[in-house]
Amino acid sequence: MNELREAMLLNTLVFETLGQPEKERQFKLKALKKWGFDLVFGKKNGEEAYFMAQEGKKSGDTYESEGESYEVKEILAELPKNTKIFAHIEMIEGRAYLCVDLRDEEKTSEILRLPAGEILLAFLHKHKFTHIINALRNIGSAASLVKHHGEEGKPMPFDELPPVPRRFLREAKKIEKEMGFGRVALAYFGENKDGKARFWMEWMVPTIALFDEHIAQKIDKALAEFA
Repeated sequence: MNELREAMLLNTLVFETLGQPEKERQFKLKALKKWGFDLVFGKKNGEEAYFMAQEGKKSGDTYESEGESYEVKEILAELPKNTKIFAHIEMIEGRAYLCVDLRDEEKTSEILRLPAGEILLAFLHKHKFTHIINALRNIGSAASLVKHHGEEGKPMPFDELPPVPRRFLREAKKIEKEMGFGRVALAYFGENKDGKARFWMEWMVPTIALFDEHIAQKIDKALAEFA
């Protein structure tokens, strides 16, 4: 290991909110709209069921998706009585899937199962969370956000950090506390001759939390500190 690598290893700042990444989160019906979907009552493979359909479908439409046949009877404006929506991330052969359930006291019915990355990117683009889009590197039950700029050097200790990286770390820690999980690593090298920050940052956050507009907005704003 060369001298620069050793300096990075020994001086990178790491702040962790330990535990398992949140895999399930409750969402309101309006969240489905924000992802580009409607909650539908109709028929799935000939049997009455609730399911999620991409926006634009109307009563009477029939279609096929992922080998299943669907018939739309009604686009729902509110949740069925005594039900709640929960979504979680499920890993299948190295790929993250967004699985959404409609749940009441007696049973749980899966209403969507699609690759999480496709839905997440569409959601992020729709709401212009460009800083997350640019930083997103991979997703599993946790997502990896990476940003870097300029030539690497010896990272500065926390007590020597200027306002911008301090503000970023403060906000990141608040967001991690709200999510219940996170790991942010920051190596800040100071500014270059043009006054631009030189840094390397990696932030692990629960993937399912990025589907929450409230959380995603906070993460995007925090990342904007290093725009």
